[in-house]
Amino acid sequence: MTRKLFLLCVGFLSSVSVFAQWSEQNHAERFEQLGPMLRSPNVYRTASGAPGHMYWQQKADHEISVELNDDNQSIKGWQKVTYYNNSPDPLNYLWIQLDQNERAKDSNTPKIAENRISPRMSMGQLQSILYHDLDLGYKIIYVKDMAGKDIPVTINQTMMRMDLATPLKPGQKMEFTMEWTFNIHDRVSFLGGRPGYEYFEKDGNYLYTMAEWFPRMAVYSDFQGWQHKQFVGRGEFALTFGDYKVKITVPADHMVGSTGVLQNAKQVLSATEFERWEKAKRTYDKPVVIRTQSEAEKLEKVRAKDKKTWIYHAQNVRDFAWTSSRKFIWDAMAVKQTGSDVMAMSYYGKEGNPLWEQYSTRVVAHTIKSYGSRTFDYPYPVAISVEASNGMEYPMICFNYGRPDADGTYSDAIKYGMISVIIHEVGHNFFPMIVNSDERQWSWMDEGLNTFMQYMAEQEWDRNYPSSRGPAHKIVPYMRSEKHLLEPIMTNSENIIQFGPNAYAKPATALNILRETVMGRELFDYAFKQYAQRWMFKHPTPDDLFRTLEDASSVDLDWFWRGWFMGTEPVDISVESAKWYKLDNRTPKEKKADDKKAFDREASSISTINNQKDIPQTVLEADPATRDFYNSYNPFTVTPDDEKAYADFMSRLSPKEKEMINSGLNFYELKFRNVGGLVMPLIIQFNFVDGTSEIKRIPAEIWRLNEWEVSKVFAFNKEVKGIVLDPIRETADINEENNYWPRQFTPSRFELFKGTGGPRGSSSGAMSPMKKAKAGNK
Repeated sequence: MTRKLFLLCVGFLSSVSVFAQWSEQNHAERFEQLGPMLRSPNVYRTASGAPGHMYWQQKADHEISVELNDDNQSIKGWQKVTYYNNSPDPLNYLWIQLDQNERAKDSNTPKIAENRISPRMSMGQLQSILYHDLDLGYKIIYVKDMAGKDIPVTINQTMMRMDLATPLKPGQKMEFTMEWTFNIHDRVSFLGGRPGYEYFEKDGNYLYTMAEWFPRMAVYSDFQGWQHKQFVGRGEFALTFGDYKVKITVPADHMVGSTGVLQNAKQVLSATEFERWEKAKRTYDKPVVIRTQSEAEKLEKVRAKDKKTWIYHAQNVRDFAWTSSRKFIWDAMAVKQTGSDVMAMSYYGKEGNPLWEQYSTRVVAHTIKSYGSRTFDYPYPVAISVEASNGMEYPMICFNYGRPDADGTYSDAIKYGMISVIIHEVGHNFFPMIVNSDERQWSWMDEGLNTFMQYMAEQEWDRNYPSSRGPAHKIVPYMRSEKHLLEPIMTNSENIIQFGPNAYAKPATALNILRETVMGRELFDYAFKQYAQRWMFKHPTPDDLFRTLEDASSVDLDWFWRGWFMGTEPVDISVESAKWYKLDNRTPKEKKADDKKAFDREASSISTINNQKDIPQTVLEADPATRDFYNSYNPFTVTPDDEKAYADFMSRLSPKEKEMINSGLNFYELKFRNVGGLVMPLIIQFNFVDGTSEIKRIPAEIWRLNEWEVSKVFAFNKEVKGIVLDPIRETADINEENNYWPRQFTPSRFELFKGTGGPRGSSSGAMSPMKKAKAGNK
């Protein structure tokens, strides 16, 4: 006779009998390797995710002279470009980006934009329908070679093809010059966008944010050739690294902040400002104010007739931006790194105080330290934050928002919004200004990675920081969206309906889940740093990121990339049923007693109870001839044969088997159903009768043979009172009600509100606690 350890099923914890219509194929493709979905490794990009031994990229150096006209809000520029063909391909033409043409009269941007009429229309909404009658976009005066001969060009919307007389061969370089001009647009009142000017009616001054302001070289790469997809407003930029020497001529009373290092500080700063600037270079604990608010306010009231030229140099940058205004207050402080120090700086008008003088430069310094600890030391000499009622990034300089009310009070939403946008935009120096992904194609490669880094920097700033993106549960509303409103993260920038959640929040959440739940911090942090350092000043693709994180961690993540980045399925895993088992170590007497209880329970039906009254006498009771042996047999009596069989069974058990059968272990068989489709690890919290709890973590690979339903058995010395799946909300499960045994239902609350609006980063008009406190003290 084969010895068996019998399990006694003592009860069902929970059971749900309604099942979805399963796919006929339980094992589909969720755990198949990505394989052909990734580009084949080659000499330029390896299978490990690192640059290959023959990796190359182009370079474009610039010498630029530009003059700002503060009377009619226009600029005129001249530039010399030295383009290096480091590719193995001869080039018959070069492509140049003319991003200002996105606002030109014949631009496709307004043509392809949907719009509707509503009962109340703002001027900006009407402007987006009518577009504008303004004279915007580039006027290219000439493009010439170094001999002064015109180079033929063809302009197609925001791209210009420069046809070469002879092909530019591998290893060669060419030089050419251009002259151009354009009118700067009002980015606050009408057309919006990243660059432009803001006009301050109270003091009659302008604040210029000059970005995308010169014709820029398009990227030519090993994986796609020319990236010359048209710029229509959302998809940002793919740009070529190079060195810059830029002369910026502005009214003499303007302050200029810029990409690069100021070369002629003594000539453009006052003696007092220069002395303060030198002090700031040696100050690490707090910002030094170089131009004060009172000094800036004096300049707001006058208009200089002469001009100054500010000279900036920048090495190995993919772009160049600057800002100019007589309104600027300027402060700076040094940030110590392993290598060279970095100057953290802020430029802001009086409208930004007191918030900006207290926080901006400190946040810049914090961001450099936080991001640097997880990637690489910040390699540039400066990092600048400019208050411009905006949010946009360029190498070494970014434009941000956050203005208090006129009385200097502000809400916590304004404060934290300002800190977050500064972290985010300064953080973009790392992704994509240095780790230079193609934003035009994959917005998530810079926005998503940067939002992930932003979340960690926010938490390092304040333990109670109200981060809006990062934790898994915050992406749930987006993941619940109707299918027709969702696209994979890998979707092209211009084709995304819910751009913010898709390009920023979902990839940031996915990376946070990788770090906290799938890989663990140690493996993730090492692999992520490898990616950042491998691709500094290079052009990575998603394949390079995916491969590097796996290569440096030995964690197979193909299932994760497929589900989170290439699909739209949500996470919804249900605790479908739970059964409680115990090893059967009962004596014959105990077993018979339990059988008697079960029989009595079975016999105590409502019909049996009613029959006691309605049936006066049964046939068996009335006629003794109908009775036989079994009518007097008691199956619940323990017999000698029962005792002998039990003794024989116990005698044949080994010591380990006896130890097991007498252990008193409780076995719990749980069945999980994948309702949403996106496979994830199972994180199960068992709450015991004695008030303690324990969490078990099961890797996502448990779904590899059946992607829809799996079972798992757990054993405990203690009895389980309840079960919670994903107890601390790590997986972005969109339906938490089926995560419990017993089932728990919680109300979803809603509230009435009255909407308000205002400029970006400004108060909504509601009285903040700070304003109330100030009013109460008067």
